Amino acid sequence: MYVCYYAIRMVGLRHRQAGRNRLPDRAHYERPWRIHEIAPDFRLEDVWALPTPGGSDAFPFLVEGFAEADDSKSGSRVARTLFAIRWKLGELFGWDASSSGIGSRVPTLRDRMPEDLRAAPTGPAFERLPFRPLYLLEDEWAAEVANDTMHGVLHLGWVEEEPGRYRGQMAVLVKPNGMLGSGYMLAIRPFRHLIVYPAMLRDIGRRWRERVGEPARVFTAPSVE
Repeated sequence: MYVCYYAIRMVGLRHRQAGRNRLPDRAHYERPWRIHEIAPDFRLEDVWALPTPGGSDAFPFLVEGFAEADDSKSGSRVARTLFAIRWKLGELFGWDASSSGIGSRVPTLRDRMPEDLRAAPTGPAFERLPFRPLYLLEDEWAAEVANDTMHGVLHLGWVEEEPGRYRGQMAVLVKPNGMLGSGYMLAIRPFRHLIVYPAMLRDIGRRWRERVGEPARVFTAPSVE
């Protein structure tokens, strides 16, 4: 009983710690990100301040870290198990078949991009995760993914917190695929907020310290509306 109680307490503590990094939607919409003009019909699921403090030139390290990410190497055993279950379900039900992906079920968002963004570099390819990079700018990077449940966008920005001091900001945007997609996104929401995001933020902070040497810290965000 004590072990179960301790485990529940730890999950709650980590959720509260991660919650300090969660930002209100306006933190994404009030910035002049180029993704606004490309995916206005996508729903904003989450916005997070990342524990990645650095200077104005450190954004490429953040991008490289995400491109190299591997969910099977998460520092959380529970998160690794959830990802393994998700990939197994996708295999069983065909959610991740090539016929459900970009260029098949949905067109790539690159088709919507203006000429200047098409001419920009896409940034590094993902090594393990099923995202396709869209564009890379000095302070912004976007990548897309699609399967039978949704068409999604991972968006990273480099935000100046104070003069000369920056941090990463991540937004997740989705367009669910019908009732299946809406039900799926609703079902995974508590797992994302209680387990996946807290584990992901810890992993990001650890990788940042290893890559850049800056001490990761918890960002005290304004209250979520």
